[in-house]
Amino acid sequence: MNDVASEDQGSGLNAIQPSSHRVGLIARSEVALRTMAFYFERPPGFTFTAGQFIDLTLLDPPETDSEGNTRAFTLAGAPSEEHLMVVTRLRDTAFKRVLNAMPFETVVNIEGPFGNLTLPETAGRPLVFLAGGIGITPFRSMLVQAATQHLPHRLVLFYSNRHPEDAPFLHELQDLERKISNYTFVATMTQMEKSDCSWTGETGYLDHAMLTRHLQGIESPLYYIVGPPAMVKVLRAMLKNAGVRQVDIRTEEFAGY
Repeated sequence: MNDVASEDQGSGLNAIQPSSHRVGLIARSEVALRTMAFYFERPPGFTFTAGQFIDLTLLDPPETDSEGNTRAFTLAGAPSEEHLMVVTRLRDTAFKRVLNAMPFETVVNIEGPFGNLTLPETAGRPLVFLAGGIGITPFRSMLVQAATQHLPHRLVLFYSNRHPEDAPFLHELQDLERKISNYTFVATMTQMEKSDCSWTGETGYLDHAMLTRHLQGIESPLYYIVGPPAMVKVLRAMLKNAGVRQVDIRTEEFAGY
C-alpha cells in the first residue's frame, strides 16, 4: 500500500493491534528509477505481518498541500528485518518533496500495522502473486520472510514493469529463487523499446496466455493482485473470465503514487 490504497478479500490472518509511535529516519536509497526506499527506526516491541501497512505522518513539515501530511505505506521490509522500510515513487507533491529532502534523524509519526493482505496460516494451496510496479512492496516483504523462515508455501510471482530500470527489487527477487525452493519468479517488461538495459525474460502485459505458460501443474491457487487500479481491475476480470472464483482473489490497489 503506497500513498492511497484500498484492499479487499484479505486473508484475515492476524489481529495485531495498531499502535502509534514516533520514529526517526535512518537512511534512504534509490531502488529503481525515481523510486526511493526510506528506512526508519523500529520501535521496541513493534510487530507486524508481512504484507501489512502503516500510516506515516510528517510532523510540522515545511510545506503541505490539500492531500495532507499523512500517507499509507506498505511495510516493504520483512518482519524479520531490523528496520522499517517503506518505498515510494517520487512525485512532485509537497509530501514527497519533504520526505525525500528531510535530514536523517528527522522524526515522523507512524500508526499501525493495518491490513489483511497477508500469507495464509497454512500452505495447503499455492499462491500466485501478480504485481505491477510499486505494487511489489507487500510481496517483497512476504518473500523475504518466506526465505528467512523457510516457509513451505508454493509461491509464484509475476512482476510487470515498463522496463528493468523501473522495477524495484528486480535482482533481489530473482536471487530469492536460489533461497526459496518452492518459489518461481516471472518478470515481464512492457516497454523495452524505451530501455537501455538488455532483457531476455518475458515481454508484454500480464495476460491469461502468460499465466497459463508458467502455471502448468499449479492446482487451485489463491491469487493476490497488487498494482495500479486499472491493472487490478483488468487482471481481476481476466481471472474471473478464466473461471477463478471471487473468493480466491485478493486485491490491493495502489493509487496516487
